[in-house]
Amino acid sequence: MFRTFILMSFTFFFFHLHASGNLTKYINMKYAYLSYIAIFLLALLTAVQFYRYIKGTSATDCEHECGCGHDHEENKPLFKKIVIYLVFLFPLCTGIFLPVATLDSNIVKSKGFSFKGIEQPEHYAQTQYLRPDTSIYYGQEGYDELMEKALAKYKEKKQISLDEHDYLKGMETIYNYPGEFLGKTIEFNGFAFKGEAIHERELFVLRFGIIHCIADSGVYGMLVEFPEDVNIKDDQWLHVKGTLSSEYYQPFQSVIPVLKVQEWSNMKEPKDPYVYRRY
Repeated sequence: MFRTFILMSFTFFFFHLHASGNLTKYINMKYAYLSYIAIFLLALLTAVQFYRYIKGTSATDCEHECGCGHDHEENKPLFKKIVIYLVFLFPLCTGIFLPVATLDSNIVKSKGFSFKGIEQPEHYAQTQYLRPDTSIYYGQEGYDELMEKALAKYKEKKQISLDEHDYLKGMETIYNYPGEFLGKTIEFNGFAFKGEAIHERELFVLRFGIIHCIADSGVYGMLVEFPEDVNIKDDQWLHVKGTLSSEYYQPFQSVIPVLKVQEWSNMKEPKDPYVYRRY
């Protein structure tokens, strides 16, 4: 019966992730169909296990008398069975009863904010910063073709608004072809992170992006420069709008795009603070 309860709990857990909208905190919703399949399979296994339990209880006396069909699970030491069940109960209890944590500037600090994602894009497992780089998921020819199409899309726009749907693709295009966008007006939302910004009027505006799942997430955005000194705390969400420029940024020892802010405002954290790579 306990195995039936565990299977039923896993079914409820995956269903709860969908119903609460928290599934987006773990995976790119492009792969949501996988969790639907998991719900169906777990529900089916729950029904099968429950049927076996009901059938087993009605035939227990006969099975014990004849010595056949015996459930060898009963022969396992009690301690071993407890350990096995705890292995399954732990992720269930933490997933259902603990709140889902949202990635923020503390994660950026703990990982060590740097520009290594741009300097060494060939390292698949390396955390990416500022610049999204999906070239590792394509052949060189396919990636070049994808980026050329994106460039044609954004290049013709006088004002580029990077919303939740375009954020990662737009940022990747701008970082790949910065010269094509110099002087253009760009606007986007993100949370503030001071990092190693040199001037009081500079900081990073970032968003965590998910390519496939939370394991390959990175923090993407841009250095922004305000027209005057500002006192903005880390994790404060902002909407910024300005013209694109570039500068040599000493802490990264790289030339990076910089948004010269003309308009900005505080905003509430979005219901879904993450952005996802759409293809």
